Amino acid sequence: MTVDGLLQMHDLVSEDLAAVRKLGACVLPRLNEYGELFYRWIADLPEYQIVFTSPEITAHARAEQLQYWRRTFAAEVDDRYVAERRHVGATHARIGLSLPSYFAAMNYSFVLLTKTLYDGQLSNADYLVALQAFTKLMHFDITIVADTYSRLINERIAKQSQALLEMSTPVTQIWEDILMLPVVGIIDSRRAQDLMLTVLKRISQTRAKVFIMDISGVAVVDSGVANHLIKITKSTGLMGCTSLVSGISPEIAQTMVNLGFDVSEISTSATLHDALERAFRVIGRTVTEISRT
Repeated sequence: MTVDGLLQMHDLVSEDLAAVRKLGACVLPRLNEYGELFYRWIADLPEYQIVFTSPEITAHARAEQLQYWRRTFAAEVDDRYVAERRHVGATHARIGLSLPSYFAAMNYSFVLLTKTLYDGQLSNADYLVALQAFTKLMHFDITIVADTYSRLINERIAKQSQALLEMSTPVTQIWEDILMLPVVGIIDSRRAQDLMLTVLKRISQTRAKVFIMDISGVAVVDSGVANHLIKITKSTGLMGCTSLVSGISPEIAQTMVNLGFDVSEISTSATLHDALERAFRVIGRTVTEISRT
């Protein structure tokens, strides 16, 4: 969103920014006191103790924070101002400070800057206007920081989830023209879609003739899982690849029959050994035992 859009969203107008500057003229001369009080407060908070592990780190953070408030009370809200707030959100996401801790810090800062350190220079009417304007600007800042933080955390989670999915779908070429995928755990719609895409991509890359999916590690086979298995086997067939499903236990076989699925649509075997033998026959290979002398 543009700066103008954010200003409009928070009903921040030029008169509000002027009022913030008036409040800043009263507070900024005591900004160092703010630093003392604020960092005395966070010294007892466990989450901050994890982050501020040395005097050097604390001193750097304190200097950056004081500059933040100088920029806030200057109230020059432009692209640079928004970029600096996004940087704050990115920093919190990177070092792992939670949003509740950030909100608590902003609330405590609001109390310090509008009550504890305010010297009473403004008239009651001007002070009320300045207080309302400063509240709007803090909400403006919090919106940008929280949005940036949430976006980056969600991106990180998405990348981690994708990495886990990739690790959980190790389609391996175990022989020329033969691919195998051991499936472990629970198969839901999302995972089934990822399995299908990964398998089809590997078939396209390797031009495999046989694909073996071993489900001996699948925890539960219900109607949804059975549907996913059928879809995967049909999709591989459309690419000219024979699909074999191994690891069919008696319990799974009985479940699929009870659910009314036409198991003739799936080429199955009880063990991976049986599936491999069938795969070799499909590609015209034979396995011969070599006797040892």
